[in-house]
Amino acid sequence: MPHALPALIVIDVQRAFDEWEAAGKRRNNPDAVARIADLLRAFRTRGAPIFHIRHEGTKPNSSFLPQSSGYAGKDEAREQPGETVIVKRVNSAFIGTDLETRLRAAGIGTLVICGATTNHCVETTTRMAGNLGFDARLVRDATWTFDRIGPDGDVHAAEEIHAMTLSNLNGEFARIVTTRDVIGSFAAK
Repeated sequence: MPHALPALIVIDVQRAFDEWEAAGKRRNNPDAVARIADLLRAFRTRGAPIFHIRHEGTKPNSSFLPQSSGYAGKDEAREQPGETVIVKRVNSAFIGTDLETRLRAAGIGTLVICGATTNHCVETTTRMAGNLGFDARLVRDATWTFDRIGPDGDVHAAEEIHAMTLSNLNGEFARIVTTRDVIGSFAAK
């Protein structure tokens, strides 16, 4: 029997991103972590399933090595006792993990996805969720990314990358929603 409540998938809300900002990397959506905290409160209040995805770096200079300060989850989004933490080593939370098995075993069909970064691990996980047949909802105000330099040397603003990623995913892989939409859907039940 399908699980009546959606699962919240919180991707890579780790201190490494604070370190990137401190080093001068510019991001969009400065309130994203506050929105993730709002989502966590709503899912906890409803007793809905929560899966925390943590990235573990594999390169020697990674900000996400388990022994580095960047590996830990940010305080505002840290797991509580009983909440599942799944460690991944690539962009998708479905590759090399038991996330899909856990979701299917629990009869969960709807995934509410948030975290970092929009155009890397969030996008890859969202694309796979859609391809695997899950009803994926990507929370636009609860994800963020950083400015990037393209192969042509052009600087691409985080806001443009975020908007393009949402446009690419919209409809085919996921429904793009807001934190307010998600919390409102709980109130309507």
